[in-house]
Amino acid sequence: MRIGLFTNNYRPLVNGLATSVESFARAFRRAGHEVTVVAPRYPDGGPPEPGVLRVPGFRAPTHHAYVLPVASWPGVGSRVAALQLDVFHAQHPLLLGAAAARWARRSKRPLVYTYHTHYDRYAHYVPGPSHLVARLAVRQAVAFANRADLVIAPGPAVARTLHTHGVTTPVAIVPTGVALSPRSAGMSRMEARRDLGLGEGDPLCLSVGRLAREKNQAFLLSACTLILRDLPAARLVLVGEGDDRARLERMTRDLGIGERVRFVGVVPHEAVGDYYRAADLFLFPSTSETQGIVVLEAMAAGLPVVAVISDAAENLLGDGQAGILTPEEPEPFARSVVELWGQPARRQVMGMAGRRIAAGYAPDACAARLLGLYEGLVRAGRTVPAHVRAVRPREA
Repeated sequence: MRIGLFTNNYRPLVNGLATSVESFARAFRRAGHEVTVVAPRYPDGGPPEPGVLRVPGFRAPTHHAYVLPVASWPGVGSRVAALQLDVFHAQHPLLLGAAAARWARRSKRPLVYTYHTHYDRYAHYVPGPSHLVARLAVRQAVAFANRADLVIAPGPAVARTLHTHGVTTPVAIVPTGVALSPRSAGMSRMEARRDLGLGEGDPLCLSVGRLAREKNQAFLLSACTLILRDLPAARLVLVGEGDDRARLERMTRDLGIGERVRFVGVVPHEAVGDYYRAADLFLFPSTSETQGIVVLEAMAAGLPVVAVISDAAENLLGDGQAGILTPEEPEPFARSVVELWGQPARRQVMGMAGRRIAAGYAPDACAARLLGLYEGLVRAGRTVPAHVRAVRPREA
């Protein structure tokens, strides 16, 4: 098949959505399909890449790392038409997603839409009253979902949310796959820890993600003050960059924990494995995720997880085998970290369980599930059989 993946953010940006698109594109190509990623052109995006169609645009006025692609830019539509795509897969309801819907209808090909983001939880990025922005964002996403031939939800809670919001298009669960061993630049555990100034016996807690208010790192820093009270040798490493970094760095100084918290910044995805390998525990404070790709990566690396209760975390850790769920309160969160550090045998058991669970999310398995849905749409002329249901890849 000739597959088009339409996304408003992609490399060189490092985030969960870009990771998801890249993961599926690679797996589809391994399976012998022709894939084109249609994405914004970034000023510092590097040379042309095979299989990527870059669309010109403008810097986002409030978030300069992002580019707002202009699908009506001269020549873009004709280049997309020349691809003769069998499937148009939109990752957003706006910009290139909306354009994908138009192009799909024009070419009489199926439109698939993945609901990656709880848009109502990002309303603070848009000027205006947050409650109104949130309501409009949900309404727009639902309207777009109901124009699609099939909607993909990364997890079961997202599928339930879509139905609650009024999505009538068939919804199938297909999470993003993660590699069973996160890719690494080649450092051993001890080399990575030495690079961070740590000895083998010093507790290292890791958090990976964009530094943003909705990712809840401020909560993590509050909990860190309590963790350090009982584990003064502990270190918290934050991998990722974002608009909230300056505020979070000020917070570490105000809390008096600046010497124990390290902000690493952006790390290429192929090098993140070094940090997973160096760590002892993975901490996940976000409640806004639809899947929690970084949690799966940590589990694949054999790290036990301590997470704030959320739909995404409960889906992965709800049975308690691979980690601990806590309320969004610093005291119980910190207590779980301290107790788990003091139980090395339990950490080892959780790490092994995490690897087993993550094995059910292998990239090729998730891609095969999605390819099967694509093929069904193409064969049926865009009609999705009524029996399509949300299933986990390991249940497919």
